[in-house]
Amino acid sequence: MPVIHVTNRKGVSSTLEAEVGVPLMEALREHGDVEALCGGNCACATCHVHIDERWIERVGSAGPDEMTLLDYSMEKRPTSRLSCQVQMVEAFDGLQLHIAASEG
Repeated sequence: MPVIHVTNRKGVSSTLEAEVGVPLMEALREHGDVEALCGGNCACATCHVHIDERWIERVGSAGPDEMTLLDYSMEKRPTSRLSCQVQMVEAFDGLQLHIAASEG
């Protein structure tokens, strides 16, 4: 399983394992880092993360539906992604990210 390095909203870092083939959101939600209120349907942006700049090219940028939601966020950055839209693959082993600040 790929290992991901997460910095939560309080600035606390942790290392998690994420299952290949499922959304990144699942590992983050299981660990309690994101709410994911819509259950991964790209409808709420409560799983917003900032991918480390060294990883964003490998992870890829947000798609049109994802970008529509992120456009409403005051925390949007060029490296913003909704973790429900990032499918975990082995190549993401070592991924580094920060959980975006809550807006509600």
